[in-house]
Amino acid sequence: MPPSSAPRAGREIPLWILALSTTFGMQTVASFLSQSLPIIAPLLTAGVGLAPERVGNLSSLNSLGSVIFLLFCGPLLARLGPVRMLQVGAAVAAVGLAVAASGWGAALMVAALLLGLGYGPSPPAGSRILSATSPKEHRSLIFSIKQAGAPAGGALAGLILAPIASAWGWTVALIVPIAVAVMSCLIIEPTRARLDTEREPNQPIGLSVLFDPRIVVAPFLLLKSNSLMLSVTALAFSLAIVQGCLFSFSVTYLVIDRQMPLVVAGMVYACLQFAGVFARIFLGWLADRTGRPTYNLAAQAFIASGVVVVYAMLPVDPPVLIAALIATAAGFFGASWNGIYMAEVARLSPAGKVSEATSSSTIVTFMGYVLGPSIFSVLVTWTGGYRLPFLFTAVQLTLMAVIQVFVLVRRARAAR
Repeated sequence: MPPSSAPRAGREIPLWILALSTTFGMQTVASFLSQSLPIIAPLLTAGVGLAPERVGNLSSLNSLGSVIFLLFCGPLLARLGPVRMLQVGAAVAAVGLAVAASGWGAALMVAALLLGLGYGPSPPAGSRILSATSPKEHRSLIFSIKQAGAPAGGALAGLILAPIASAWGWTVALIVPIAVAVMSCLIIEPTRARLDTEREPNQPIGLSVLFDPRIVVAPFLLLKSNSLMLSVTALAFSLAIVQGCLFSFSVTYLVIDRQMPLVVAGMVYACLQFAGVFARIFLGWLADRTGRPTYNLAAQAFIASGVVVVYAMLPVDPPVLIAALIATAAGFFGASWNGIYMAEVARLSPAGKVSEATSSSTIVTFMGYVLGPSIFSVLVTWTGGYRLPFLFTAVQLTLMAVIQVFVLVRRARAAR
């Protein structure tokens, strides 16, 4: 080694810290971009002549875009590498926001789909990076820290975009996330040399490969072969319905149904999201300490369903402190399961199949994000309010948690 290179190597950031900071940062950016439309939804839907609850359909299209990426773009991730795909995702999301800024109703559907495509690389790319670099004894904690970027991005969106939209209009507010997307792509470019080392430059990416039915089906066969991974994924699907509805409708619910000002609703929403940041880290640490992450998830699901019921019972024009406290509890228990879940999927994955297993499991989970907000939107239209739709999300989560406990008990008895 040349003498001049030794000091440089000594100053080099440890690989797992570089990996965690990169994935956490880009998870935050991806969530900030993805949550931009729900934050400004009351002004956005009014500006284009849509019913307020139609934000649920936009959120479903957003999640559908992520599902499309996870279904068909695995070869792209292998060919380009996870860091490059995170950059591509941010760029695609920026294009989607630019389309949304046109103010045309039909363009919003295209924009929501592009935002979902842009978010799509975050789960498999982040898992691929962290599974290759994180110490196994701290995997749940590290994955949870990375996933804490999701509520962090949503909280920042609530604090930043709601006041801008109120003061200068929703189209001006969209300039901020577009700029954030561009800057994030430039900032992480130097990390590619150390984090994209496992990419496969010879991986074919032609249309015949991307849309090969065998490639699409293979990850699901992998998921089916592991009953524990399948049951964890089913619970994550149910939790995703709750989280998707909380994220998609909270601001609209607080402004339209509970008659709070948009800026105040944005602050309450930020409390919900920030609670998820701290909860993901704390509950990830707790899962490592207990050594039973699936039991932790089941218990968390029961608590989350109860908190959602309380959230649905907020009075009209509630005291800000009360609304903030209940929203904090909803975020703590209802939006903090992702890191534990993804760490479990990575742990249960066969060697060399982390990306495939994460993609297949995440596809199923994201169907909760696709179906939940759209069903919620229909229920709002049918019932004329938001209380019963929120109660529906709580009930379905309770039922799934009961099933998960039954599965865990049966597996424990079989093991004995």
